[in-house]
Amino acid sequence: MGFFDKLKKGLTKTKKAFVSGIDTIFGAYEEVGEDLFDDLEELLVCSDIGAETAMEILDRLRDRVYEDRITVPNVAKIELFDILSDMIGESEPIVYEKGKMTVILVIGVNGVGKTTSIAKMAYDIKRNGKKVLLAAADTFRAAAIDQLAVWADRAGVDLISQSEGSDPAAVVFDAAAAAKKRGADVLIIDTAGRLHNKKNLMNELEKINRVISRELPDAIRETLLVLDATTGQNAVIQAKEFKNVANITGLVLTKLDGTAKGGIVISIRKELGIPVKFVGVGEKIDDLQPFDHNDFIGALFER
Repeated sequence: MGFFDKLKKGLTKTKKAFVSGIDTIFGAYEEVGEDLFDDLEELLVCSDIGAETAMEILDRLRDRVYEDRITVPNVAKIELFDILSDMIGESEPIVYEKGKMTVILVIGVNGVGKTTSIAKMAYDIKRNGKKVLLAAADTFRAAAIDQLAVWADRAGVDLISQSEGSDPAAVVFDAAAAAKKRGADVLIIDTAGRLHNKKNLMNELEKINRVISRELPDAIRETLLVLDATTGQNAVIQAKEFKNVANITGLVLTKLDGTAKGGIVISIRKELGIPVKFVGVGEKIDDLQPFDHNDFIGALFER
């Protein structure tokens, strides 16, 4: 099964709850009116698109209905899908440049699939012809290093690590040196999954970023936040919290296959302005791949 088929299968719950719900609402009315908009608002909010984003979607749809004098529900539904597609945004892949290393700093709370996502990301990047090195800078959590080592082995990439409790910045220093020596194209850095003490996390990330800037001054930089799609609006709240302590350039959205609320992609993009860079739809090593706008739209809204 190709990834597009996995994506379609993974979005089945969202499609049944969200897209089928839209079909039901528009099929229940003979003309476009406020009752239709009220039902649509309830569906959007319940799909974890969020109240603020839902209101913008409805406002944009009302404008189109008014300007184009749309009265037929099915015509208005096509306009709605167009608005939703636009809000999801275009794909913004990880940047790679010949002769430059790309450094990907990965952050996120424990339990969202951060460690496994790092290995799956490494696997995808490696099979596209790039040399990848991992750095186990999550030295805070028990067994985090061992877990990443197991997944690094599955992905077929090397791992730089120290003992549990080591200074994360020291691990990154070693990894930067190894990446230069081994001619790595991509260095992916795992970090501690905690947010309960923002000051400690901020200090830790600042130290790590200083090491990267000093040791790899010409590197292309990415900071990716891993979020669990099944947590819905809690994921949006989490992203807002992390945005306060880190310059997030993209999101990794895991467990899309486990939720009926895939509308979270729209909510995150609209409320945070941060692109989704990778999506995960399963537990296997190849079940996380770069986010593709056209594939996502096709899998979700395919008639």
